[in-house]
Amino acid sequence: MNIRKAVENDFEQIHQLFMDFAAFEKHPEKMLNTVERMKAEKEFFNCWVTETSDGELTGYVTCFFCYFTWTGKAMYMDDLYVKPAFRGKGIGTQLIRQVIRYARETGCHKLRWQVSEWNTPAIAFYKKLGAAIDQVEQNCDLILD
Repeated sequence: MNIRKAVENDFEQIHQLFMDFAAFEKHPEKMLNTVERMKAEKEFFNCWVTETSDGELTGYVTCFFCYFTWTGKAMYMDDLYVKPAFRGKGIGTQLIRQVIRYARETGCHKLRWQVSEWNTPAIAFYKKLGAAIDQVEQNCDLILD
């Protein structure tokens, strides 16, 4: 499985993966992004994809830089998603290791992400990587448009 940085020509397929992920998370109504928005905001879009030899995207990971007052410069991994037919083949591990590598190369002190409490396979996967899963904090979202 090839892993590479996403390019604008991937946006249609990536957008479909975003919609698949929103459905997997049981919140398809929250998927507000569009291909047009992705193109307009591409300078903020950090994404790696995995693909088959015939160009089918099988998974993605997105991330962005942030700053935490307690630790300093950090990387936030927004989404990690692999199509169901391709799970269990090490693709998720490959994608998260890419983000870890990128965070280290760019001087980040921490990598943070979220996991849904019902997603026990993901929780087990992240614990196996050595992640500490906080049971205290909850998401706060304020949609601005």
